[in-house]
Amino acid sequence: MSQHNISTVAHLIAEPVRAVILITLADGSARSAGALADAAGVTAQTASSHLSKLLDGGLLRVECKGRHRYYSLAGPHVPRVLESLASVGPVTQEWRSTPNRCARELRFARCCYDHLAGQVGVAVTQAMLARAYLVERSEYEYELTPAGHALLQRLGLDVGGPFANQTGHAHRCLDWTERQYHIAGPLGAHLMNGFCAWTWLRRGRDTRAVTVTPAGSDALREHFGIDLDALKNPTSAFNDYRESA
Repeated sequence: MSQHNISTVAHLIAEPVRAVILITLADGSARSAGALADAAGVTAQTASSHLSKLLDGGLLRVECKGRHRYYSLAGPHVPRVLESLASVGPVTQEWRSTPNRCARELRFARCCYDHLAGQVGVAVTQAMLARAYLVERSEYEYELTPAGHALLQRLGLDVGGPFANQTGHAHRCLDWTERQYHIAGPLGAHLMNGFCAWTWLRRGRDTRAVTVTPAGSDALREHFGIDLDALKNPTSAFNDYRESA
């Protein structure tokens, strides 16, 4: 582990405008410099300077389509770093019960790059562990069990391709609002894609927030035993569910 690398990356992320740019792209999207400038509330020239530094630092990549350039995170390791940094320090009860609707929606269900995070993401993970669909392989990884394979196949999700080799297919990603782990890696992305394809979830536009549809609410209760009404109570019901899982 290089001290220089740590200080360089930390310096890049610490600058407020660059932090907003990175967080804006944490849903796995690719956006233009103009869109990122608007999100950060800076001029195009200022955004361009910050984007160059993030590219040089290996945190972003850029794709050219004709005359346009679209920026995205360099890979799933970047949002994992952002989530880990966000999880450092206390999350107060006042924040958990904030009247801010956008904050509540992000806490409830959101994209963490290509996988599901927030209360719903943690609840799915806890339910899969409790029902032996998933086991903790190590401090950093989960493993899908034969029972988990069978469940996903019954639901119509192909688990042959990404998981032919079990090693490294399911990472443990620390959820910054819930301070518990949710599923990341190929399995996390596969689940997210399945949930959206089945119309259980609907991705937000220009936001990381994810909406659980009525069909998704019924399906999560049927297949995972998750009560969304309990999750929405930030002071008692979710904590009771979490302790019993």
